[in-house]
Amino acid sequence: MRHKLIELAEKPHLKASTPEFGIGDTVDVRCRIVEGEKERIQIFNGTVIARRGTGVNEAFTVRRIVANEGVERTFLIHSPNVVGVKVRRHGRVRRAKLYYLRKRIGKARKVRELRISKRETPEPELAATSA
Repeated sequence: MRHKLIELAEKPHLKASTPEFGIGDTVDVRCRIVEGEKERIQIFNGTVIARRGTGVNEAFTVRRIVANEGVERTFLIHSPNVVGVKVRRHGRVRRAKLYYLRKRIGKARKVRELRISKRETPEPELAATSA
């Protein structure tokens, strides 16, 4: 349980909408990079292996493989440098932290995909015109 005064102090610094993703998901993290006077957006894609913290301190770790070397990066969810998080695949995992992926190589480092069935729902515009 967090103290009410801390929550009040943190509230203006929280983002209005936080991205919905979980452990094992493959995500594209769009982060703002400042190089001198120039500013650009860089995409870091990989598998979410951990989430921790609450409020302003909420963070997640993304792991990817570059040139057969594992690269991990930790991002603060409410940081102004994190522009957005886009989920590419949902992973089916049974753990809260996927640190065991650090020891895996080749196909063994893959996370099974969670398939979500989408129900057939009529679009609101079509339902309104047919009524």
